[in-house]
Amino acid sequence: MSHVAEPDPHASAPDRAADRRASVARHVSRSPLDFGPLARPARRSLGGDHPGEPGTMLPPFRDHHVHLMIVGADALRDSGIASVVDLGGPLEDIASYAQREGLPHVDFAGEFLTAPGGYPVGRPWAAEGSVRELEAVEGAGRSSLPTPVQTAIDEQLAFGASVIKVALNSVAGPVFDRATLDVIVATAHAHGLPVVAHVEGDGMSRLAIEAGVDALAHTPFTERVDDELVARAAARGQCWISTLHVTGHGEPTPELEFALDNLSRFRAAGGRVLYGTDLGNGDQPLGVNPDELVALVRAGLEASDLVAALTDPWPGPDVPLDGIATFIPGTPPAALDEVPEWLASAVIVPIEDLELR
Repeated sequence: MSHVAEPDPHASAPDRAADRRASVARHVSRSPLDFGPLARPARRSLGGDHPGEPGTMLPPFRDHHVHLMIVGADALRDSGIASVVDLGGPLEDIASYAQREGLPHVDFAGEFLTAPGGYPVGRPWAAEGSVRELEAVEGAGRSSLPTPVQTAIDEQLAFGASVIKVALNSVAGPVFDRATLDVIVATAHAHGLPVVAHVEGDGMSRLAIEAGVDALAHTPFTERVDDELVARAAARGQCWISTLHVTGHGEPTPELEFALDNLSRFRAAGGRVLYGTDLGNGDQPLGVNPDELVALVRAGLEASDLVAALTDPWPGPDVPLDGIATFIPGTPPAALDEVPEWLASAVIVPIEDLELR
């Protein structure tokens, strides 16, 4: 499989855009595009700031994997991203971000739940209070639930968390055994909360899938997930958050190749793919990342799939963003290699400033 072309750091913005289009063009053919039922032709109302400007209206865009403890609460306030899912940070801090007025709307996991000494304990980017270590559970039954597990999940819920995150990174340290993971998943589900897992290392994807984890915080990138397991994950309705760009940040890496192959087969099996960037991990734009979309196209997503991944309300059934919409000025592209840059030009506007055409 070919690699994403490494961008020239000294190139101008148009040159970098051309590099991205060339990367996509090597993997897709040009054909008429379907952006799905969510895309509506629209124009700015005559009373707005850009009277009569034509374009496309879409639902608000969502980044399903960010870390506001790293980039700051206001980093995405004026971007094309209207809502985010924060997947790990100090519980009180992230909960306070979620209560702020204005955009982006924040759903969050709160603390990483991890085995004693497990990832991301000791990582310099993991702010104090962002990790909770839990001892192993004896047995997998609900009756054996220890107080620390129940307390951890109850506390996340009390602060307003809408998802529970577990760390399964055998490369960096100890991980939960199956019995403990089963109890965490069962307890979260009893409260109506899905569970998302950071999986890294041999066998970690299998552990998460077989334990009934609802989503993977990253497309698996350290191993090839076998076809049977990919099909099982898709059939169970598991979501995979993309985060493809951070596996190489534009450079060809074995991790990127694993991720592209795994996601391509997951998508082909009917898996639910979510747009997510792991914002805070390396240098990334504050808004829609066209490089992430380029990688998603390389993994086999079509134009309508990109829109679906960007607008999916996970982890909830909806996102309370009444009154706003995404607006992309100009004529929609006719070729898939032009779609990432087009989507990255999105802005958030009040619905009342748009008129359907």
